[in-house]
Amino acid sequence: MIRRNLFSQNSLYLIPLVVLLSASCASKKDVVYFQNTGSFETIVDKNSFTPKFKVDDLVNIHVSTLDPEASAPFNLFRGASEGGIQPQQVDYLIDKDGEIDFPVIGKVKISGLSAEEVRVLLRKELEDYLKDPIINIRLQNFTVTILGEVKRPGTYPVNGERITILEALGMAGDLGVKGVRENVMVIRDFDGTKVYTRIDLTKKEAMSSPVYYLTQNDVVYVEPNQSAITSSSLDNRATIAISIASTLITATVILITRQ
Repeated sequence: MIRRNLFSQNSLYLIPLVVLLSASCASKKDVVYFQNTGSFETIVDKNSFTPKFKVDDLVNIHVSTLDPEASAPFNLFRGASEGGIQPQQVDYLIDKDGEIDFPVIGKVKISGLSAEEVRVLLRKELEDYLKDPIINIRLQNFTVTILGEVKRPGTYPVNGERITILEALGMAGDLGVKGVRENVMVIRDFDGTKVYTRIDLTKKEAMSSPVYYLTQNDVVYVEPNQSAITSSSLDNRATIAISIASTLITATVILITRQ
């Protein structure tokens, strides 16, 4: 009789484990991307996204011409070539007014402009000084941050001028099974103003979203589904239950051995 009661008591503590395992299940509709696409469907990318420079961006601008001496005053370098040390070009920091201090020309506002727009602007400013200048422009601090239910959350550098949210999630190891794909949030900063936009990655319309292409310093947050929240809660309860069960079993064994 004592052994039967002991088994009944122990079985009660298996309930949280069973509930925990069942709560971790996810259906196909919760984890599949672009569920409303056909088996053979062509989608034309009509998203005309063009990245723009923002306040606090670090921008590398290099001006060159057929005559290196003529273009030299329009490039900033630190260090000297003495002793085999190569000088390094200085990046431009966009100030709070959206401007950079460009050599010879002075203040130039580039916040809110694309790389091509800045290139056109500088060519116009330099036409009195240089003939047919070649202007290379590159954003130096393009990073995106991926948080939440992904395999490798963190901040990732981006090579190139733009990146899709799918590519960014790929760098973070993709969403976990418990990540909510239909309600991914992108936090974007526009010169101090935070904009929160949600995107449904289970629908093909996600490719037309204003946040399908990410911009520098975007934060992507994947929230946990109810299963993950329930599991987290049950984990704590299961730990307590197991501790209590262990104590009761130990006490029961001691009482049995004394009889």
